[in-house]
Amino acid sequence: MIRRTVLSLALALAAAPLAAAPLAAAPADIADAVIERHVLPGFARLEASTAALEAAAGTDCTPGSEPLRAAWNEAFDAWLAVSHLRLGPTETDNRAFALAFWPDPRGMTPRTLSGLIADADPVVGNEAEFATVSVAARGFYALEYLLYDPDFAEPTPYGCALIRAEARDIHALAAAILADWQDGYAKMMRNPGPGTPYKDEREVLKAFFTALHEGLQVDVDLRLGRPLGTFERPRPNRAESRRSGRSLHNVTVTLDALRELALLMAAEDPASAAALKADFDRADGIAANLDDPVFAGVATPQGRLRVEILQQAIHEIAEESRASLGPALGVAAGFNSRDGD
Repeated sequence: MIRRTVLSLALALAAAPLAAAPLAAAPADIADAVIERHVLPGFARLEASTAALEAAAGTDCTPGSEPLRAAWNEAFDAWLAVSHLRLGPTETDNRAFALAFWPDPRGMTPRTLSGLIADADPVVGNEAEFATVSVAARGFYALEYLLYDPDFAEPTPYGCALIRAEARDIHALAAAILADWQDGYAKMMRNPGPGTPYKDEREVLKAFFTALHEGLQVDVDLRLGRPLGTFERPRPNRAESRRSGRSLHNVTVTLDALRELALLMAAEDPASAAALKADFDRADGIAANLDDPVFAGVATPQGRLRVEILQQAIHEIAEESRASLGPALGVAAGFNSRDGD
């Protein structure tokens, strides 16, 4: 029900143009602040942390290695902090899907990984060839299986090579995304117009506003909605990252990043900023008190209610941003990569 409400409202708002509201800062200045303080630092952290992940795998490729798992967790946090920015460089060559193939309702990731291992596929030895492997067997979720799932826990020479190939590929993707932002996409967003995807500065703001709603929608519909399932049939085993025990942690990491983006865009509208901050604070407080790291509690009525309360709190952030931030910026959320799922 929440998903249908969110999508219906998003479509209605996208169809009805908003009157441009007067801003204390020019749209270009707001967009520049988002690029300089949110986008570029976020992708720089992703590149640096994935480089550390590749180095950790090169040092110790044992599935149970604590330094390797720590490096994966740090790199995955960095990805989650920019995962809502599904535009430009992250969409080139399906990089976002290669980094983060999830949800996986058909279980393609473990099947594809098992196939590579059963065949001892030599593709792991060549970076360019590994980049042609199915996205189901690449990225953070594939590496999570290799590091945490009991079915892949036995150390083997091929398993080691596969873990190293995964880490190398993740770093290559992150480095390519950062390079594209630094080498042209950021400049293009600062100078919209003919020959670019954005006709003016407000279209750039709309892209970032849509990214904000992309991130909130993923939290509501997928990170929380999938394990909730229905009252008659909860699905705790569908929780994101349950193997590594960080399903709730993923929600808190994404909320931190989305708060940063929202408040940067609301910096020149104190009323909107205060309302959004209060809504984020409420969601953060609910999450901090949830004490259900993999949403196992959705299997009980009381535990389900607690997760639903968090889901509703995040939904209210999206509603508030549409009610206050969108009009202040003179934009509405457009279509995003999740619409129609």
